[in-house]
Amino acid sequence: MIIEKVAFPGGRHCETTTLGALLRHEGVDLSEPMLFGLGEGLSFVYWDAKNMDFPFLGGRTRPATITRTVAERLGLTLHVQETASPRRAWQNVTTALTAGRPVGLQLDSYHLDYFTTKVHFGGHFVAMYGYDDTHAYLIDTAQQGGAVSTTLPSLARARAERGPMTARNLSYTLVGPAERPGLDGPIRTAVRHTAHAFLNPPIANLGHRGIGKAARQVTRWLERAADPARDLPLAASLMEHGGTGGALFRAMYRDFLAECATIVDDDNLRLGHRMYAEIAPLWTEVAGHITAAGETGDPDRLTRASAVLTDLADREHRAMRVLTGVHAG
Repeated sequence: MIIEKVAFPGGRHCETTTLGALLRHEGVDLSEPMLFGLGEGLSFVYWDAKNMDFPFLGGRTRPATITRTVAERLGLTLHVQETASPRRAWQNVTTALTAGRPVGLQLDSYHLDYFTTKVHFGGHFVAMYGYDDTHAYLIDTAQQGGAVSTTLPSLARARAERGPMTARNLSYTLVGPAERPGLDGPIRTAVRHTAHAFLNPPIANLGHRGIGKAARQVTRWLERAADPARDLPLAASLMEHGGTGGALFRAMYRDFLAECATIVDDDNLRLGHRMYAEIAPLWTEVAGHITAAGETGDPDRLTRASAVLTDLADREHRAMRVLTGVHAG
């Protein structure tokens, strides 16, 4: 059972790659930055706990939030199913495929055959477009190979895994609108909502306050790490290469704002884009300092990372205040 012409070439982030593949099948062709921005995906979280090996820096909202928000913004029909039953979970997928619709799946990438890095991550997404007696056929990010396959038992394990950010065999389909949706209104709403959430975080670990907290904590990372030569470069690599599109999703948001400026006539939007064009390279600079600190053991590199993060907390606060001023239209 194979559905033809399901693809999203060059995808960088797993959830937006999956969303893009499902939408293209429905005749809605949007860029990955546009999907990320419309889904109000940009955020920041600094998370550390006693049961964690090392602090986590995140640059986006929770898994599945982007998909649900894009569906709402564009008037799409999103059908989500979750179940604890492996039999029912497989039936949910095959029923949709038989009806001619590719299926989005949330799962733990650790179990997928084509993943060479074996780390548990329960917030991974793929689009499934077919199967045979032994394998499932999936669309993943370009980094993971694009059109890939995994054995059916490995897929079942990935879907059933329990732990942080996992879901209960979650699958979903999308049905597009009869006509291509207009983007002016959805863009304005998404930009304002993202900015408001970033400026008003409920706890100090999130948004601009979270960046400030990261600036204060990062100087201690050499002592915090069990293996600094491993842990610090890994944290930096996730910022640049872990499905973020670069600069902890800031490069993707910069590109979203640039595309928006070609659609929406708003001075605050154009200014916000220019500000994020300056912000994104600074996150790459932070990642470079963190990598160097881990490789050399030099605490000065973390002091420099802290200074850039302090600057970033202020820069993003100012940029988001500008973006709250985007007119409703």
